Amino acid sequence: MIDLEFPYFGIDDYFQFPAPDTATEEGIIAVGGNLSPGMLVSAYRQGIFPWFSEGDPLLWWSPDPRCVLFPRHVHISKSMKRFLRKNPFDYSIDRDFEGVIYECARIPRDGQDGTWITGEMIEAYTRLHNLGFAHSLEVWFEGVLAGGIYGISLGGMFFGESMFSRVPNASKAAFIALAGFLEGEGFDCLDCQLPTPHLLSLGAESTAREEYLKIIKGSLQKPDRIGSWADAGSSCVSASRGI
Repeated sequence: MIDLEFPYFGIDDYFQFPAPDTATEEGIIAVGGNLSPGMLVSAYRQGIFPWFSEGDPLLWWSPDPRCVLFPRHVHISKSMKRFLRKNPFDYSIDRDFEGVIYECARIPRDGQDGTWITGEMIEAYTRLHNLGFAHSLEVWFEGVLAGGIYGISLGGMFFGESMFSRVPNASKAAFIALAGFLEGEGFDCLDCQLPTPHLLSLGAESTAREEYLKIIKGSLQKPDRIGSWADAGSSCVSASRGI
């Protein structure tokens, strides 16, 4: 979404959002703007993400509480460990970013009539992927894309956006594999945005916004890892890591 009446921010430009304590009770901190690369990256650096439905105004969120996973704390249930020991899936990173984000947009979700991953969102995040800031982890079953997760990498943070599954356990496997990869690469935290029972069951934690902002402030002191992660993914991704 590029609003021609709002400045376009290139990847090296910075946009200052309102202070977090000005957010509404629901967590909305700003309305409007656009999804240009610099505005998106500026938002994530300030702990803010876009979330809106087709036809609605562009909304920027800084909710309280926030959901985070420290990669070493990922929880793998006994049944999931047994399942993963069978090595049912193959994994890759940045092999099919567009496939992952399109599937995340298409997959039906409980309690939702449509998707918040609009065409504008797909275009914006694909642009960030091409710039080396957005990444995907793919799960393959018998050569077919069966699950995956995508998000934004900045400093020592990975800001997860969405995941999908076309076969049982594929999204869980993607989440577990991503956590293992991030831990191996020295990342501090996987931002999961909003707490849900599913995420909490995988080891994510609900934390106050104030504490979350302290986490990202420290993590963003690390250098950004810009560019494709495909080569690292081929050697580092393993859902059975530590099982």
